[in-house]
Amino acid sequence: MTGEDTGGRLGAEFFTPGTASFTEFLAAHRPELLPTRRPFPDGVRADSDRFPHGTTILALVYRDGVLIAGDRRATLGNLIAQRDLEKVHPADDHTAVAFAGTVGLALDMVRLYQVELAHFEKVEGIPMTLGAKATRLAGMIRQNLGQAMQGLAVVPLLAGYDRSAPGGGRGRIFSFDVAGGRYEKSGFHAEGSGSPYARGALKKLFRPGLPRREAALAALQALYDAADDDSATGGPDLNRRIFPVVSVITEDGFERLPEAETEGLSRDMIEQRRSRPDGPGVAP
Repeated sequence: MTGEDTGGRLGAEFFTPGTASFTEFLAAHRPELLPTRRPFPDGVRADSDRFPHGTTILALVYRDGVLIAGDRRATLGNLIAQRDLEKVHPADDHTAVAFAGTVGLALDMVRLYQVELAHFEKVEGIPMTLGAKATRLAGMIRQNLGQAMQGLAVVPLLAGYDRSAPGGGRGRIFSFDVAGGRYEKSGFHAEGSGSPYARGALKKLFRPGLPRREAALAALQALYDAADDDSATGGPDLNRRIFPVVSVITEDGFERLPEAETEGLSRDMIEQRRSRPDGPGVAP
C-alpha cells in the first residue's frame, strides 16, 4: 500500500488499530486510489461530451421487499456511447445501488462501496444497519463534491431490505444529492435525466403491496415512458435483445430477475402498448 519494498509482507499500516472504514483507510494511506480524487485543476470543467453518462434508474417498494431497475443506455453528448450498460449492482446480500451520472466514476464508487460494506462486516463481525449504509454512501458522495462541481457528478439510488425494521422486515429507498444529502423516499423514486417521466408513470402505477410481477411491469412501464420522452434513456431493444436490468431485494437477499423473465415482461408490455401507446392508466 505504501509503495515501499516490504519483501512481500504487509506494511505496518495493516496492523495498526483504526477505523472499520476501508474508505478512510485508503484516504489515510493511498488517497490517490480513491475515485473521488480530483482529476482537473481548479477552474477547469469537464467536457460532458468526453465522458459517458448513464440514466435512468428507479426503485419501488413492493409486497416482498424492494425492486430497483435501470435502463441500459449511456450517452456521450448527443451520441449513444453504450447500449448495454449495467447501472444496477448488489452492494451486499440485502442492499443494491444504482447510479446515474458519470459512468467511470460511478462504477469506481460502486466497487469501493461494495468493499466498504464487506470490510466493515469483517472488522466488526456484524453488517451495517441499512440506515448506516445510506449514511456511509452519502459520505462517499460528499467526497466527490469537487468533481461534481467540475461536471463529473454521480447520483446513486440505494435500495435495501431492512430486516430490523419495526414491525418486521421491509424495503426502503434512499436518494442523494451531489453534496451528499440523504433522503429516504416513501413508495418509489427515480433519478437521472428521464426521472421526471419515470416518476410520473410510477405515480399512476404504484400502489402498496404490489406482487413481484406487477411491480416489475410498473418499473418497465416507467422506464419505457422515460425513454419515450428523454433521448438519453434507452427502451427495450427487441432486435439486440437488450432489456432493462430489474433486481429485487427481499428477506432472502438480492436477486436479479433472469434475462428471460425481463424479456418476457418487456414483450408483454410492448404488446400492450400497441393498443395503448401512452401506457396504462391510474392503478385502482
